[in-house]
Amino acid sequence: MHEEFLCEVTAYGICDGEQIGVPLGTYRAPSLPLALWWLRERATWIAERLDPTPDGGRLPAGALVPLPRDAPDVPGVLRAWRDSDAEQARAAADLTSGRLVRFIARDDTTEYELLAESIDAIRIQRALGGHQRAAPAWVPPI
Repeated sequence: MHEEFLCEVTAYGICDGEQIGVPLGTYRAPSLPLALWWLRERATWIAERLDPTPDGGRLPAGALVPLPRDAPDVPGVLRAWRDSDAEQARAAADLTSGRLVRFIARDDTTEYELLAESIDAIRIQRALGGHQRAAPAWVPPI
């Protein structure tokens, strides 16, 4: 039944005391493998922009600076989620059964949220009188 999926990536931050969301991309995946692939690619995309490989291309002098040891490692968390067979299997199982997949990585200023949901589940929720996006989020400790 769940064969098509809506995927979204959003960054949240605080501006003038209000939380704002900045969409970083959406994708309507025609299959489960493509939904999971897109989420992994977006996790990689964010991680590479936050923590580029020094020899991966030409960077301006001073572009890379060391962080304190206790700083949250959002790129590392994103890469760990992307590379975890167990987390990918859990996401596949949740999506296949119509549950929302929500992954969050955060640092001191920004929260990065990756979502995927069955289009059929969205339609069913709307037909029943509302659409709730309540799902347990996999949020690594800071």
